[in-house]
Order: sequence, then C-alpha cells, then structure tokens
Amino acid sequence: MSRTGALLLISAWLFASISQGIIIRHDVAPGEYVLSPDDFPQVFYLERQGRRRVCAATLVDSYWALTAAHCVNETSLAETIANGQEFMVEISNRHHEIDHVVTHPDYLSKIRPEVDLALLRFKESIAIPQPIPISELTNELGGIITLVGWGYFGLGTTGRQYDDGEKRWAHNRVTQADNRLRSVFDDPREIHNSVLPLEGTLGLGDSGGPALMETDDGIIVAGIAIGEIEGVGYTEETQGRYGSTAIYERISMHADWIKSVIYWDK
Repeated sequence: MSRTGALLLISAWLFASISQGIIIRHDVAPGEYVLSPDDFPQVFYLERQGRRRVCAATLVDSYWALTAAHCVNETSLAETIANGQEFMVEISNRHHEIDHVVTHPDYLSKIRPEVDLALLRFKESIAIPQPIPISELTNELGGIITLVGWGYFGLGTTGRQYDDGEKRWAHNRVTQADNRLRSVFDDPREIHNSVLPLEGTLGLGDSGGPALMETDDGIIVAGIAIGEIEGVGYTEETQGRYGSTAIYERISMHADWIKSVIYWDK
C-alpha cells in the first residue's frame, strides 16, 4: 500500500473515551513508522494543545470529515462553534474552517448501543486532497488495516512512553467484525503469532483517526478509532502493550447514516 493518504483507555475492564496515538513493535526501528506531513493528507489533527496534536479526522467528502464523536468535546471544537467563532484545521498546508458538527443519533444513547461517530462540515469545499471513500464492506474480518496518528509514541513491551508530535502509521489485522471492528497487538516474540512487519496499535492522542483498508479500487475508511481494551494488570501508564485490543467504529454499519447527512446537505 502506498503512503497516500486513536482514544481511550480501558483500564482493567472499563471503557472510557480518551484520545490515543500509535504504539509500535519493540524490534523494529522507530523511523520505519514515521510519515512525512504529505503522507495520507486526508487525515488531519483537530487541535494542538502545546506540543500535543489531539484527535484526528479524515476527509471523506469535499465538504465533510469523519471523526469520533467524543473528540468534539475533548477538543475546543464544540465550544468554539457554539460561540460563533472560527474553528480552523490544516489540511495539505491550507487552513479550512469547520462550521458545523453532526453527531450520530446513538452517541451517548442509553437505549441502543452507543455509536461514537461525528461528521464535521467545512464552510467551503476542499478540492485538494481527494477524499477517501467510506467502506460498505461486509468482509473486513482478517483484513489488514492501516492506522495513522500523531499521539503518544511507545513500544509493545512497555506501552505508551511520550508524545513527540510525530505523524506515524502502523498496520494490524481485523480480529473481530460485528457492530465494531477490533484488532489485537500481537507480540512478535510469540512464534505462533502472524505479526505484521509494521504492526502497531493505538495509544494516547489520536481518537477519531482512521482504520484504512486497501481494495481493488483504492483505500477506504473501514473504521474510526474509539478505544482500547486492556485486561487485568494494565494501567493507564502501560496502555498499548502487546495483547491489547483496539476498537473502531465499523463504518460499513453506519454508511447509510453518513451518506444521508452528506447528501442531504447538498
């Protein structure tokens, strides 16, 4: 796959909405995971907080981007728009204003399963780069996904370590595909694991980032990063260790809602 184109902590067995970044294999040179600013230009961060780049989003239409709903309040996006102020993001070295947010109707639902998705509308159409289409696949299980993010760096042996603001990518394999997608960070020291050369997982800093899949027609947005499950013995400081499971909203389950918002607005 060409270079064109994370979140929450679950400590013990709890699920929380905290943004994440990329954690990598301990036995691969860190530079192999680093991207240039021009790689995956459709993926952008929502806000800078000091050196940190908080939450990611992906351009899926010339007027719309897709992210995790909890990122709307985790950044200053919701407050800024509510106050009638400009909220600007940088895409391909140009600044663009987000002027409207649509959260999924089942976000924070107490009746139906929660859907942590939001669509962000730009005030003006974006011509460059070309958007990444959303997935309508039903066969993601076993497929390889590509993660892109800026958040906390770390190794599978130790978990998250520090936030250096680097844009990184990693790959993983979909191990579960029901209402959400899941992927497990395999330990390369265990010989039974089919570990990918640039395998990685989510860490603190990039909720809302995409899980991209390559098809015969190009890359698509198959998932949006919303969380990570870690078992007994894990702590916030060690999130992202080998064995952790990353969770993504499964975009094919919500393609009708996404298209209804985008095309109703046109």
